[in-house]
Amino acid sequence: MTIHLRRDMDALHKSVLSMCAMVEELVNHSVEELGKPVSEQNPGLIDRDDEIDRWDVQIEEECLKILALHQPVAVDLRRIASILKITSELERVADLAVNIAERARGLASGPEVEVPDKLRHMSELALNMLHDAIDAFVEQDSKLARRVCTQDDEVDSLNREIIADLVETMQKRPDLIEPTMHLFSASRHVERVADHATNIAEDVVYLVEGEIIRHRREI
Repeated sequence: MTIHLRRDMDALHKSVLSMCAMVEELVNHSVEELGKPVSEQNPGLIDRDDEIDRWDVQIEEECLKILALHQPVAVDLRRIASILKITSELERVADLAVNIAERARGLASGPEVEVPDKLRHMSELALNMLHDAIDAFVEQDSKLARRVCTQDDEVDSLNREIIADLVETMQKRPDLIEPTMHLFSASRHVERVADHATNIAEDVVYLVEGEIIRHRREI
């Protein structure tokens, strides 16, 4: 690796770490709002989402610049390819975080309904998966990344249980349909956070091991 390529790769790595930290903070804050709904919109969430969008564009431009100027090969090329995919996943996670916060505000403005314990548990699992996927990228730890991938089935199972419980609630309590629909949407958004965490973990495996594990039942 040339000195100039190393310099640009180091700068790119720092940019990705900044974006990772911001996305993780945004998701954590949104899930907290889901547990304690507030009626007023938090403008900081939108500002942070906009900043994450800017990071996404900036990192893509940095990647394309490195590809054009240095024509990296082998592990450096895999790193660029992985970063392009990972930042795209992170940007989508940030959008989901905003959606979760919107559902929390919807809950606060309607009839009071209890946030299911299963949803709280699923949110914790999804947040842990995202945190571990990011750590796996930072540490280039493919074993941790593979563990993240195995946890997605548990989140999917919880989501199905939550949806079934919410449908039953709406059938029994028509007066709670509106807030229950907010919970329904929030559950789907949290489940998608776990999906994106899994995608990031799969990209880490590719980065470290050079193996594509998408669409495989056995990790």
